[in-house]
Amino acid sequence: MAIFLGGFASIALSLAVLMAFAWVVQQRSGNSGWVDTIWTFAVGLVGAVSALWPLAGDGSNIRQWLVAGLVAIWSLRLGTHIAIRTLGITDDPRYAAFAAEWGLNAPRRMFIFLQNQALGSVPLVFSIFVAAHVPAPALRGQDVLGAAILLIAIAGEALADAQLRRFRHDPANKGKVCATGLWRWSRHPNYFFEWFGWLAYPVIGLAAGYPWGWASLLAPVFMYWILVHVTGIPPLEAQMLRSRGEHYRAYQSQTSMFFPLPPREGMAA
Repeated sequence: MAIFLGGFASIALSLAVLMAFAWVVQQRSGNSGWVDTIWTFAVGLVGAVSALWPLAGDGSNIRQWLVAGLVAIWSLRLGTHIAIRTLGITDDPRYAAFAAEWGLNAPRRMFIFLQNQALGSVPLVFSIFVAAHVPAPALRGQDVLGAAILLIAIAGEALADAQLRRFRHDPANKGKVCATGLWRWSRHPNYFFEWFGWLAYPVIGLAAGYPWGWASLLAPVFMYWILVHVTGIPPLEAQMLRSRGEHYRAYQSQTSMFFPLPPREGMAA
């Protein structure tokens, strides 16, 4: 137990330090988009290191390398996408709205906000840690299934991002709402696939005789809560209502918020 509790504490400290660095970058650059970039690379880095961390002096096994590779692929794909997007903006509108609301206290409130984000990320990385350290020497079918889930999620999220990027780059779509491809089935398909990918860790981590494996369920539970109720959908939808108005209200009435579902009757092609 001490090894796992020590791992939990090390993960928490590492994320707190890296998100403090994100705050410094945000304050000096004035572009809050770097916050999400650094968060993604931070979770990927700490997750990969924790997956490979040896327990009781043992070397890293094939499952640890598999989990570390999966989280690294996720982090590099998403982090690079966010970094490229950040280079093309002056500030992230979600964080800019928070800063406007906080006024003169914005720097201090942003630091606290990012430390809370680090704290909320601990269960995600700890899920990676416990999944990687399942006490079984060889790969099992569920390890392969978990890897397939994460790779499908990465591909789905990349497709959603590409569809939105093409829509926005077409001058004819200025002021419109993207409701084509995956965006016809969900208002936030990128967020859905992001959440879906975290199901990989309980698939890998749940094993008979391994009570710590239940902690891997924290990943999809916390990611759903973060995306649907905290820093994902609520501020983004508020910003879209400000910028798109009735167009976005119509989109809301016809399209599932999170889980991909057939569009309700009257949805335009």
